[in-house]
Amino acid sequence: MSVVDMDLVCGIIREATESEILPRFKNLSAAQIHEKKPNQLVTEADIEAEKVLARRLCEVMPGSVVGEEGVEADPALMTALERPGVVWVIDPVDGTANFAHNNPRFAVVVALVIDGVTQAGWIHDPVPNRTITAHRGQGAWRADTRLRVSAEVPLAQMAGSVKKRGRVAEHVLHVARRGSAAHDYLDLVTGKLHFAHFKKLMPWDHAAGVLIHAEAGGYGAMMDGSAYTPVLHADGQLLLAPGQASWWDLAPLID
Repeated sequence: MSVVDMDLVCGIIREATESEILPRFKNLSAAQIHEKKPNQLVTEADIEAEKVLARRLCEVMPGSVVGEEGVEADPALMTALERPGVVWVIDPVDGTANFAHNNPRFAVVVALVIDGVTQAGWIHDPVPNRTITAHRGQGAWRADTRLRVSAEVPLAQMAGSVKKRGRVAEHVLHVARRGSAAHDYLDLVTGKLHFAHFKKLMPWDHAAGVLIHAEAGGYGAMMDGSAYTPVLHADGQLLLAPGQASWWDLAPLID
């Protein structure tokens, strides 16, 4: 039995996308785009969508909110993930640089964390209007279609997403990174990618995706072999693969 109405949350995400994000896509003025840190953009869409999502999601299940833009304003909000209780983790626009440059590879990401464990995740891809969801123990889904990661194959047949090509590029078919962790997760569970490696582990980028990947049959772990948890990992690195054997084949090649 689900701890939350998955379809209700899907509807909230889509409504916020249609009211706050899509009307601004390809319509942003310079005044609606800011650099909050060097090479890190935020737009009016990020800020307004997070406000709507935070309010609506807490109406569904009261709790704390850890959102990318809220934490930027008040880093202490991140500590909610270290305490018992309900936490909604929100990335209102994953792939903001893509969004700001009129590239449709962006997404809305929501995770529901209860007592430190991710119970449900949603990744909404606005332009094609597709949503992928997972509830712990109930699989990963797109509408009525259950999703599975790609089968394990030899390294030479693998495609992946890494920030630095390094040695792994010498052993696999293809590696790239295109500016949206959410789309990497979408590609992992729809057969376009076999693996992905991440160093920047903000919970709004990964809490939902790690659960979705696992529920689709994938294997993911920190590079030291420990399990991923939805907290801030200051120095950790995460590797996701189709299975444990593939993970061990890939891990020694990751720089």
